[in-house]
Amino acid sequence: MQTRPLGKTGLHLPVLGFGASSLGQEFRRITLDEALRSVRVALDCGIRFIDTSPFYGRGMSEVLLGHALRDVPRDQYVMCTKLGRYDLVHFDFSAKRVAESVDVSLHRLGCGHIDIMLCHDIEFVPMQQIVDETLPALRRIQAQGKVRWIGFSGYPQKIFRYICDQTSVDCVLSYNQYTLQNTRFADETIPYLRSKGIGAINAGPFSARLLTNAPLPAWLKEPEEVKTAARRAAELCASKGTDIAKLALQFSVANPDITTTVAGSANPENIRRWAAWAAEPVDQELLAQVLEIFRPVKNVGHREGLAENN
Repeated sequence: MQTRPLGKTGLHLPVLGFGASSLGQEFRRITLDEALRSVRVALDCGIRFIDTSPFYGRGMSEVLLGHALRDVPRDQYVMCTKLGRYDLVHFDFSAKRVAESVDVSLHRLGCGHIDIMLCHDIEFVPMQQIVDETLPALRRIQAQGKVRWIGFSGYPQKIFRYICDQTSVDCVLSYNQYTLQNTRFADETIPYLRSKGIGAINAGPFSARLLTNAPLPAWLKEPEEVKTAARRAAELCASKGTDIAKLALQFSVANPDITTTVAGSANPENIRRWAAWAAEPVDQELLAQVLEIFRPVKNVGHREGLAENN
C-alpha cells in the first residue's frame, strides 16, 4: 500500500489506517474471532498503522489488540493510542494520570513501546492544561522511551492552532473534517501544520456513517440538511452502480497532504474491500457530481466539546 511521511517523525505510514474503536464494541457486539481476524486482515492488506484508545470499549480495544498482535513482530506495525478520555464524560489530563495511562496501555497492548500517543478529544476540557501539564508530562515519558511521538486529537479546528501556537507536537489527528462533505481540516488547518512540520492524520472518512448506505445512527449530530444531501449523494452513487462509501474513502486517502486516513471496522470483509478501493482510481465525473450535491452544505458541521473550544 502507498505510504506517506508523517511530518518530521521519519515515519512513513500507509495512506489507510486501521481504526480499532469497533474492537471495543462501540457500535455493535462483536465476536473474538471477528476482532482477531480484523487485525490480521488489516496487516495482510498493508494497513499497518493501528489507532486505538483506552476509551474504546473502556480498555477492551487495547486488550484485544494486545492479544491479536502477540505473535506479530514489533516492526510490522505502528501503534497509536491515546490518553485523557476514559468514558463519555470522564476526562483526566493530569500529569499523574498521563503516567498511569501510558503504563496501563503498554500492559494491555504488550507492544514494548507506543509509537504515537495522542491526548484524546481535548476540546472537552480547558485546553491550557494540555499545554501546561499534559504535553510536558508526555515529553518526560517520551524521554524514557515508552512513547516515541506525541500529539493530540479532536474535532473543532480551533484546537490545533491554540495548542501548536504555544508548544510543539509531532502530529495531530482530526476526525470527520476531511470528507466529501466537510474539508475544513484541509481548508483551515493543514497548511498551518505543514508550515510547522507537524504530521496530519485524518479519521472518519465516512463521517460516522453519514457517507455510507447504512442507517444513520440516532446520535449523529449533523444538521438535517446535511443528512438530506448525503442521502441524495448515496442515491446518485447507487444509480451509477457504486457505493458512496467507496467514493468517500477514495476522496479522503487521495489528499497528498494527509499522511493517513483511519477507518474502523471489526468486519474483515470491510477491511479487504477498503484496501481494494484505496488502490483503485477515483471516478472523477461521479466525484464532481457528488461534490456539487454537497456544495450548499459544504463544511456545515456541529459543535463538539466546550463552547470556548469551538
